Amino acid sequence: MSDAQHDHDEGDGDLSSRLGLGLAAIGRPAYITVGRDGDLGAGSERSIEAMRDRAHGLLEAAWWLGIRYIDVARSYGLAEQFLGSWLATNPARRDELTIGSKWGYDYVGEWRMDAPTQERKEHSLAMFERQWPETQEALGTDPDVYFVHSLTADSPVLTDEALLDRLRTLAESGVRVGFSTSGPEQGAVIDAALALPDSPFTAVECTWNLLEQSAAPALERANEARWLVVVKEVLANGRLSAEGGGEPDASALAARDEQPLEGLAIGAAVAHPWADIVLSGAVTRKQLRVNLEAKAPAVSEERLEALAEPPEQYWAERAARPWA
Repeated sequence: MSDAQHDHDEGDGDLSSRLGLGLAAIGRPAYITVGRDGDLGAGSERSIEAMRDRAHGLLEAAWWLGIRYIDVARSYGLAEQFLGSWLATNPARRDELTIGSKWGYDYVGEWRMDAPTQERKEHSLAMFERQWPETQEALGTDPDVYFVHSLTADSPVLTDEALLDRLRTLAESGVRVGFSTSGPEQGAVIDAALALPDSPFTAVECTWNLLEQSAAPALERANEARWLVVVKEVLANGRLSAEGGGEPDASALAARDEQPLEGLAIGAAVAHPWADIVLSGAVTRKQLRVNLEAKAPAVSEERLEALAEPPEQYWAERAARPWA
């Protein structure tokens, strides 16, 4: 296993050591990011075989570009299986990779674009006991980090002693245990987990981007506690991209900074010393290369902070995004 870098200098020139590849958008035919028809073809072209080939090609490109952190989940369609089959043909690479996966959601979309429900959430001990061996089988290996998927304030995880004991046992086996967050109360959830007695958690995967910056103080506290901090949705599901086209203030600031909007968004996240890994959600090799060209912004922190929306507004907009 390759340990994710925890101590690093702000503005680290080797961006590949800080960038991870997330397979949320490539492991299933439908997702909430923009521009999928242009990137992947129409929904009728997104067969299992076609998406597997795309995932394998993207993983191969990420490897040769120096990326060593891969993010998947039980609910990302067949992302774990795609990663597992790529690993099976490249077994010598496993020791250099850090793999994070998540449990707590089922994928129920049945590979249909028009499925009325794509995911089902359940944070129970029974769900963990079912999904942990499924993850092991799909990957062909244990993940290095296993996250509770989308821990929110209403989740029972932090008060379920039987589940917490099981997660402590997993942590004692050598698997780092963490949780991902979503929703306007991300910071409060992180702080509650940090305050948990005999906490099994030493990792968090959190949404932070130029439009949703509210969790930054809690992420800094997690970093100070020596947790692994992984940043997700740094492009706000495509809103902070050329294809998104709907963020004129951010686009103007990127032009002032002389880099693409994607570069500004990724560079701003990487510039935070509390961010160990920043996930790219690229689905093409070109997107991945563009992501790796990001640089720390030269514009002021005040200008970047002014782009943030109220968390409730941001998450309401995200919840309204169609699966496409």
